[in-house]
This record gives sequence, structure tokens and C-alpha cells, in this order.
Amino acid sequence: MIRVVLVDDQALFRAGIRMLIASQPDLEVVGEAGDGREALEVVRATRPDVVLMDIRMPVMDGLEATAALLQQPDAPRIVMLTTFDLDEAAARAIRQGASGFLLKDAEPEFLLAAIRTVHAGSSVIAAAATRELFARFTDSRRPVPATYGSLTEREREIFALAARGLSNAEIAAREFLSEATVKTHISRILTKLSLRDRVQLVVFAFEHGLV
Repeated sequence: MIRVVLVDDQALFRAGIRMLIASQPDLEVVGEAGDGREALEVVRATRPDVVLMDIRMPVMDGLEATAALLQQPDAPRIVMLTTFDLDEAAARAIRQGASGFLLKDAEPEFLLAAIRTVHAGSSVIAAAATRELFARFTDSRRPVPATYGSLTEREREIFALAARGLSNAEIAAREFLSEATVKTHISRILTKLSLRDRVQLVVFAFEHGLV
């Protein structure tokens, strides 16, 4: 059972998402909060796997709450909820370590799939949108860290494809590899670069001018 906490200042919106999640046999809403400060308390008490976090809320916004939650050693996966497809605040949250963002008007099936994807650790949510987001809001390039030099030639090829938003299946077909092999390469790349997931890989690529 995947445990989910909903954080949004609109009770009606939370109710709709709660009903959607409750309809799924493998998902469960274990808590709700109407602002960021309340979210910290609810997450501490319920220890969810995934948090759906609104960005703009009273008392404490989603950015501040996300930053606080991700400092915890057993932090849940956090998905930002936004009404704007190109949202600078969402870009900031992903830099902090959020696992991606969803539009509030996303299709129900996409939201459910996103929760499961994030929980599984793949963390590829709207990869194309994430790339476009960072293309717009990454103002300056940082020097490429020495750790990138530790990647093999094959790992760099797969890194570049993943940074462009390709799935494991798409990379496997393009590189004539099995999906299991691609998954192993991705895991090694994340470990070598000290990245949490594939969303962080996209961020790393954009911030260091590698795409």
C-alpha cells in the first residue's frame, strides 16, 4: 500500500483527490494539510511514502515546507502541484529535491500513475515539461563537477538520453540494450553523481550545460 499525504489549501480540491486515490486498491490517503506548517506535522505523524504538495498556500508555502521535509533522512517523495505548466516556483522545488511536478488539471489516470512512478523511484513526471521548465529558468551554467568525469562513455550516452526525457524502454530501443541493462546504467549514473532520481538528473544536466 502506497501511503499518500495531500497538502493544499483548497478543501474541495483535496476531497476530490482523496476520492480518486481511495478508489485504488494500492493507494491510501493517510493525512491531509491545508498549509505547509500543518504539512510538516502531518508528515511527521503519518510517515507517508508520497506527498502531493501545493506550491502557493498561506502560513507556510509549499517551497518552504518541501525544503524542510527533504532535510529529514527518511524524507518522502514530494510531487509539487501547480496551476502553471512553466512555473519558476516548481523549478525551485525540483532543485531542492522534489521528485517533479503535476498540473492541477492533469488527467486522473496521469496523477495516479505519477504517484506510483515516484514511489517506485523512477521519478519521471512530465519529463518533457521538466526539461522545458529548466530551459526557461536556468539562467547561468555551473562548471561541470569532477564526478561527471567518472562516467564511462556508455554511461555518458545514456545520461544524455535520460536528460532529454527518454524512458528506459526508449533508451533500450535506441541503444540496442535490454531495459534491465539501461536500468542498471541509470542506477550507476545516479550513484556516481550523487543524484536522487531521474528528475535530479535532468536538473544536473541543465545546470551544467550538458544538454
